[in-house]
Amino acid sequence: MQSSSPNTRTLQEREQLALQIRRDIVRMVHGVQSGHPGGSLGCVEYFVNLYFGHLRYSLPFDMAGNGEDLFFLSNGHISPVWYATLARAGFFDVAELATFRKINSRLQGHPTTHEGLPGVRVASGSLGQGLSVACGAALAKKMAKDTTLVYALTGDGELQEGQIWEAALFAAHHNLDNLIVTVDYNGQQIDGPVDKVMSLKNLAQKWEAFGWQVLHCPQGNSMNAVDQMLLAAKAASGQALPVVVLMETAMGAGVDFMMGSHKWHGVAPNDAQLQQALDQLQSTTTDY
Repeated sequence: MQSSSPNTRTLQEREQLALQIRRDIVRMVHGVQSGHPGGSLGCVEYFVNLYFGHLRYSLPFDMAGNGEDLFFLSNGHISPVWYATLARAGFFDVAELATFRKINSRLQGHPTTHEGLPGVRVASGSLGQGLSVACGAALAKKMAKDTTLVYALTGDGELQEGQIWEAALFAAHHNLDNLIVTVDYNGQQIDGPVDKVMSLKNLAQKWEAFGWQVLHCPQGNSMNAVDQMLLAAKAASGQALPVVVLMETAMGAGVDFMMGSHKWHGVAPNDAQLQQALDQLQSTTTDY
């Protein structure tokens, strides 16, 4: 088992990676005029900090993940940010990002497993299911006396799915204190603001009532704040309660004309918009 990520970077290096991954996202979605840039851009700091600072894993990828931290993406439509992160971390060749959403590509619009893409342990995108899978993995680690952690990411609109709350009950009942769930709390979903579609009201109180330890990260697009968030979440693990972090982000973060709007949930930029975005995302690393 690795004591830390084999790709650990300084915060300054992570900032540069974040710029490049945002470039990857807009180029991938533009290339096929299909995909979900908004939530992907909003979660870049989370993925960069996780894979380049906190997640304990080994390369080459091992599907079983014994003795390693595991990550499950429940809101699978933000696959562009995950694929770009995995490629930049060395799970597969960066050049493969150019195949996103194309026929016979391993990089499908929502993550799948039958193509054997390294880093992906479960198909996701049918919202509400990922937390259940993460709970099963966390319980399996407990039964095997494996002391590593299980991480999962969900969307806030996804919390409107009833299966999320069944899984939340399960995790608390089984004392899954090796489970760290982060909610991308950007207040937007495909049909509009979450509060207008179906308000989540006091989300912290809901999770607490279900028996979870609740942490907050009001600056989910700050590299340092998310780094500290993950440190705090790890410190809170092992205390008999599963941990959930409410991470406030801006949909479309990093690209000014996309930020904060549900209209960029699943819309690709045109040629002019792509260039405008790339002009804002100057990076010292190399495009695929």
